[in-house]
Amino acid sequence: MTTTQTTRRTVLGGLAAAALALPAATGTAAAAPVLDGRPGPKIGILLYDGFSLLDPTGPAELLSRLPGATVTMIGQRRGPVRTDTGRTAVFADRAVSEVDRLDVLLVPGAGNRGTVAAMNNPVLLDWIRRVDRHTSWTTSVCTGALILGAAGLLRERATTYWASAPYLEATFGVEYVPERYVQVGKVITAAGVSAGIDMALFLAGKLAGEEVARAVQLAVEYDPRPPFDAGDAGTASPQLKELALRLLAESQQ
Repeated sequence: MTTTQTTRRTVLGGLAAAALALPAATGTAAAAPVLDGRPGPKIGILLYDGFSLLDPTGPAELLSRLPGATVTMIGQRRGPVRTDTGRTAVFADRAVSEVDRLDVLLVPGAGNRGTVAAMNNPVLLDWIRRVDRHTSWTTSVCTGALILGAAGLLRERATTYWASAPYLEATFGVEYVPERYVQVGKVITAAGVSAGIDMALFLAGKLAGEEVARAVQLAVEYDPRPPFDAGDAGTASPQLKELALRLLAESQQ
């Protein structure tokens, strides 16, 4: 008697095979995207002490699914880098000294401690400037926009975490736009934390075409329907904003 081990791979593979077989039977489906064999984009995500966990990992989940893409976590040095809560770490596979060319750079945000430290870290700022000279896209999530500003890379308009909007405008002389993501030239800034996922989908469309980006969205089943309508700072009460900021502050080291 033969025992078949059921794994996530075999389950997904079986579903994919069934889905691909269906068009042949019905004669109705469109052809799958054809890859041209070119190497995919080299995407680097900067990690620094105190970053917010979803800022890099949300976009990485989507962008790593693009055909031929490589996504590398990069820190000031190799090794684990702690998040703002201090309870989780993400491993940096490369040090900034080992990376000088990327197609896409992503700078995540952090709490006050992590953001301020990164904005005043000449090693990180110099590296961001050097890499930006050769990128096709330079991006940020949340308060990562402030770090791009400190590196001198913001122009005209940008978005960031809602509570940091006044600082963004006063410090870097750019207009804060309360949108999920904002593109100015090759710089794309995303609003707070979860907005990085929306930005990554937009970027996926730029890198690989809209059809592939749509397929990636379906692959990760990104169809948000939150139980509460409370994610827009523009409609939130002052009391809810105060509570939100207090919860963030209390969760961070």
